[in-house]
Amino acid sequence: MAEDNPIGILRITVKRGIGLAIRDMKTSDPYAVIKMGKQKWKTRVIENDVYPEWNEEFSIPIHDPDVLIKLTVYDHDNFTLDDKMGDVELDIKQFIHVSQTQLRKNLPSGTILKKIPPGRANCLSEESHITWENGKVIQRMFLRLQNVECGEVELEFNGFDEPGASST
Repeated sequence: MAEDNPIGILRITVKRGIGLAIRDMKTSDPYAVIKMGKQKWKTRVIENDVYPEWNEEFSIPIHDPDVLIKLTVYDHDNFTLDDKMGDVELDIKQFIHVSQTQLRKNLPSGTILKKIPPGRANCLSEESHITWENGKVIQRMFLRLQNVECGEVELEFNGFDEPGASST
C-alpha cells in the first residue's frame, strides 16, 4: 500500500470541555486542536465558557495506527498569543484493532467489546468502553488534561472506516 493511502478513516467527535482552566480575568475562550503527524484540525472558539460544548466531528485519515493523536486546548486571545489550557495524547491502536477484528454478526446495540481502565498511560479519568452501537464501534472517553491545573475533555471515537469496507 502506498504511503499516502490511509488504512482507514477515524471519526472523532470533540464533545465538550469540563472545568477548564481560567486563562482570562474570570473565564476562558477555549478551542481544541487535534494533531496527528502533520495533519491538524481545530474546533470553533466558545467564548466565556470553561464548560464549552463543541460537539464537532472530524474525519481523520489514519496512515499509521502507532502514531499518537494529540489534543490541545487553548484559550483564544485577540491581542496576544493564545494560552495553552492543557493537552492529552491518545493511543488509537486498541480502538482500531477492535474495529478491524469485530465480527458484525447481529450483536445487540450496547454490547461492550473492550473495557479500558484509567491509568498513567492513557489520561482517562474513568473507565472507557469500546462498544457496538447501532451498527458501528464506538468509544466514549473522559480525558484528564495534562500540563495544566485542571480540566477534562469528553471525546468519542465513533467509527473506523476501512477503504473498500461496506458500511451496513
